[in-house]
Amino acid sequence: MALCSIPSFSLSSSAFVTLLAILLLLTGSSSAQLSENFYSKKCPKVFSTVKSVVKSAVAKEPRIGASILRLFFHDCFVDGCDGSLLLDDTPSFRGEKTAAANNNSVRGFEVIDSIKSKVEAKCPSVVSCADILAIASRDSVVLLGGPSWKVKLGRRDSRTANFTAANIGVIPPPTSNLSNLISTFQAQGLSVKDMVALSGSHTIGKARCTSFRSRIYNESNIDSKFAKARQRNCPRTNGTGDNNVAVLDFRTPNHFDNNYYKNLLIRRGLLHSDQVLFNGGSTDSLVRTYSKNNKAFDSDFVTAMIKMGNNKPLTGSHGEIRKNCRRVN
Repeated sequence: MALCSIPSFSLSSSAFVTLLAILLLLTGSSSAQLSENFYSKKCPKVFSTVKSVVKSAVAKEPRIGASILRLFFHDCFVDGCDGSLLLDDTPSFRGEKTAAANNNSVRGFEVIDSIKSKVEAKCPSVVSCADILAIASRDSVVLLGGPSWKVKLGRRDSRTANFTAANIGVIPPPTSNLSNLISTFQAQGLSVKDMVALSGSHTIGKARCTSFRSRIYNESNIDSKFAKARQRNCPRTNGTGDNNVAVLDFRTPNHFDNNYYKNLLIRRGLLHSDQVLFNGGSTDSLVRTYSKNNKAFDSDFVTAMIKMGNNKPLTGSHGEIRKNCRRVN
């Protein structure tokens, strides 16, 4: 059977540009790019407002900086950086806060609420909760001694959440092996280098006993003195001391630096998912590099944070600007 003939035609360069512009518009605004200057005219005081609240919170409790950074990670890994993690459950809506990766674990929501309240007072219905979380994460790192970067903005907030995705390993658990870490980060468009650099966020913050109990009692690639010291505050029996915490970086737990990687070299990674980065595998060389070169770590961490922040954002007419980060409008 003969194929239908297609008439030939030609376009001038100006007509081609016009056609291309129309096609781009028709493809939808979801592909819109985030911008460092998104609020320069609409809400120029957003950065100083966010920073003042984060600065006060971190001064009261340094750990909260790590908690805010973790919120950003856990939000971005589930359907993109859309503020879905911030939504509370309601009788007719199930959010992500009670998923296995988050339940009794993620914290810092009150700080985000405080920021949102102050930003709304200055610029009503302009700045999304997703963008507030992105800025607050950067400020947390900086206030704890880490590198700074220009945050790309323009995200909108999701009207939905995905409990199922948050509950089935999209967010890598602390028991992850190296191949699992690599695959879960690659699923988010993040490379092996990105994964190792982002893991360095464990240079700040704490973990619950339930996250490292198995490691300190059952694993062999752990410094014995380090393990015994952690066992004193994390009993072997499940259900006993589950919520007791230990610092992720025993050297400088409230300072963002490369000591996390130095700890791995001497088998003092607190979580199984930490130590697998330096355990005879493909990421050993990156760990060595970051342990010796703080500038290299800072640079790659910043690159990876910006890349992660670009993960499937809602833009244009998609989503909304929540007035309250805990509920849809």
